[in-house]
Amino acid sequence: MNDSIPIFSHYQTCQLLEPDLTEKVPLSLDLGRSTDRVQKTSEGWRLPDRQLLTWLHIQKVNHDENGCFRLINGALQKAAVFSKFTQRYYSLMPTSSAPTMLISGIPMHRTKGITPWQDTKHKLSALGTPYGIILDTTTGLGYTAIQASRTADMVITIELDPAVLSICRMNPWSQELFKDPRIHHLIGDSVTLMPVFPDGSFDAIIHDPPTFNLAGQLYSKSIYREFHRILKSRGRLFHYIGDPGSRTGASVGRGVVERLQKAGFTVTPRGNAFGVLAKKAHARFF
Repeated sequence: MNDSIPIFSHYQTCQLLEPDLTEKVPLSLDLGRSTDRVQKTSEGWRLPDRQLLTWLHIQKVNHDENGCFRLINGALQKAAVFSKFTQRYYSLMPTSSAPTMLISGIPMHRTKGITPWQDTKHKLSALGTPYGIILDTTTGLGYTAIQASRTADMVITIELDPAVLSICRMNPWSQELFKDPRIHHLIGDSVTLMPVFPDGSFDAIIHDPPTFNLAGQLYSKSIYREFHRILKSRGRLFHYIGDPGSRTGASVGRGVVERLQKAGFTVTPRGNAFGVLAKKAHARFF
């Protein structure tokens, strides 16, 4: 369990108000990654760490379908942070599997008909098996870095806002981000950090930026030129854009493809992953 602090959402607690439950029932205290047994009492449910999850606690969790909650010293606290740096509110949003993160109310993963963990798998599948040295330009909850590190030699992941890493530390699904020695963290703006990397530093780049409205600079021709420079000769770039069937996704996608091509990439749509695969032009590819 993440730092031994119980965390749950309505997906876990909805069962606890059923009238015919036995005195002991299984309950996940880490958003579905494992299961413990909790003991029924007149006031609620006693957890293995002896904290009491009261009936009022359970009703509060069940009422908030977009929130995850931690139980700390008997007090229920929402897994959320306000960043003074970006003036954004970040919170964990539950799903039936790994949670996503809301950035000022906007989910950072697809959740309709797909889980955030599966969404990440689609992106990596569109890129191809990560190998060698990988750059993940936007850490988020770390799912990309975690999954890429399972086949890559090294993953360098960049996060603009330290508050996001605070959310990661609350999330049981993000813990490999801090434990896997192949994952290296940088705090800063990807736009300003790109010139730091030498030519041909990376075998692949995974670029999964926030929406264009939140981070337009991460969709610029200048950063695409930097990507082209720091990729090796057969380097690949997966760029997440958004739903190609939506008006916004189609409009943003056209601009992305045009700028990537001007930066020296050949571009192939990857509709299933809501993005494009870009390769360095004039190189022999696998």
